[in-house]
Amino acid sequence: MARLLLILALVATVFWVYTIVDCAVQPPSRHRGVSKGAWMAIVILLPVLGGILWFVIGRGRAGGKPVVRRAPDDDPEFLGRMTASARAEQDERIRRLEEELAQLDSEADDPHPPKKPTDPDTPPGKGDDDTRGQRGAVG
Repeated sequence: MARLLLILALVATVFWVYTIVDCAVQPPSRHRGVSKGAWMAIVILLPVLGGILWFVIGRGRAGGKPVVRRAPDDDPEFLGRMTASARAEQDERIRRLEEELAQLDSEADDPHPPKKPTDPDTPPGKGDDDTRGQRGAVG
């Protein structure tokens, strides 16, 4: 008889610890009835009975509405909340940034500012101060 009581006490202790951990790790949205803190108190203060109540009443089903996380541009609710003025403002900002980027790219492509225009009658290469690519050439 003592062995049976010892085994029942061990099973009750394991069940009690399991229900405490299960109640603690569940998100608050899965707790039914009362708050998460109240369920923790019930499970701890009423070891076996609290655990049974937790599994019968308090624990919500996992098959509920799943939480789907989306990027803002994939979320129709977010896109619906955006006003036309906010979209226009964002489009204007993007346009300005693209212009600035194009300007920076053109400056990076031409590191030397253009020199004075040469006389149209002068053939190319004559009268230019630019000596790039003419190493060792005699002018």
